[in-house]
Amino acid sequence: MNHVVVDVSVAAKWFLPGDRETLTDQAFALLNQYDKGEVRFIVPDLFWAEFANVIWKAIRLGRLSKAAGEDAPTSLMERNFPSVPSLKLLGNAFQIATAYERTVYDSLYVALAVQTKSQLITADERLANSLAAHFPVKWLRVI
Repeated sequence: MNHVVVDVSVAAKWFLPGDRETLTDQAFALLNQYDKGEVRFIVPDLFWAEFANVIWKAIRLGRLSKAAGEDAPTSLMERNFPSVPSLKLLGNAFQIATAYERTVYDSLYVALAVQTKSQLITADERLANSLAAHFPVKWLRVI
């Protein structure tokens, strides 16, 4: 079974209204593969706080109702994606961040993909474009 690192840019598409989001079909297709057992997701532990923050911001901006927003983190946590402590990834993530001028947050996902010999799938086109030639990073649109 293939392991895939997913970042919050993908997971957010499972919960934010599709009329204002791009790549939702691709995000749900990937989630469907997970639900069928065709892929397994793995995330750095930062994923959970980052996801909750995206949902909080969507509520604050009126993009998501408070009720839907309050359910989103719980619903996602029920999927119980394995998490790797960011501290174990930080050294490699920092090297990636400084070498490729990316944030340490994004680089944690990349470092996890490298460590687990997996692919990082992201909806962040800029991240994918800047790192795909050097690391196992793929833009959600092209999966």
